[in-house]
Amino acid sequence: MMRFHRTVSRSMSCLSVLATSKRLSTKRQTKRLRNPREIIMSDDILLEQDGRILRATFNRTPDNGVSDSMARDFSAAILSAHENSDMVLLSSAGPDFCTGRVRDADAGPPSPEAYSRRPEYDAIFGCYRAIKDAQVPVVTVIEGRCMGFGTAVTAVSDVSFASSTATFNIPEVGHNVMPTMVMSALYDRMNRNAILWMAYSTDFIDAERALNYGLVSQVVDAGKLDAEVDRFCELLVSRPRPAILGLKEYLRVAPRMDQQGALDYARSIHSMVNTAAAMKE
Repeated sequence: MMRFHRTVSRSMSCLSVLATSKRLSTKRQTKRLRNPREIIMSDDILLEQDGRILRATFNRTPDNGVSDSMARDFSAAILSAHENSDMVLLSSAGPDFCTGRVRDADAGPPSPEAYSRRPEYDAIFGCYRAIKDAQVPVVTVIEGRCMGFGTAVTAVSDVSFASSTATFNIPEVGHNVMPTMVMSALYDRMNRNAILWMAYSTDFIDAERALNYGLVSQVVDAGKLDAEVDRFCELLVSRPRPAILGLKEYLRVAPRMDQQGALDYARSIHSMVNTAAAMKE
């Protein structure tokens, strides 16, 4: 399993550290909201603590296929992100956001027995759950192709920005693979007909159709994407922390309740958040 290598030098600037990464694309040159104070690097994932934002970058260029070890490390990072952050910003290096799941090089062949093989997929299922369970919102920026695992991550993210040139698909059936890992992330985010059409056809859809399907939050002209993402992040971290956490908590829990439970929970969290001292600052 690949582990993060915490080779951090606080005296180095963010740009000089990024320059040492041989594989990091220079595609995204976003404005920093504050002075970055920490870089956590592995070969395939970069994590940067930038003020109250945890910036995560898929860096397995050129295709940004995501391995099980990458998914586990990303899950661990976002589940503890609330300790230092008000949000997670996920983007990618290279031309594509994510071209799907790939096996770790040292994983060996999959088990031929169904019962023993089932846990081999837990890193992927666990990543979808981690994005939902993270206390702070996960904001995703999609450029280029977004396939399979990438489509699922986009769907379960709290807010997602798609470049006007981004495309999305569910390719598994074309490889004679049942796409239930992806579908487990989509079933309550998109309508049934859209999911099945994407799964059966494996066709790519453009960003505007992804917006119509409810897969992404916003579609932004490619030339304006960075500026719009920066604007939103600056706005989000300016909000009172109880509201940031409370909004996600309610939408994580309420949909599983009956109508009366969702109403009662709304009354309780409304009182809790709106009486917090931070809401009055």
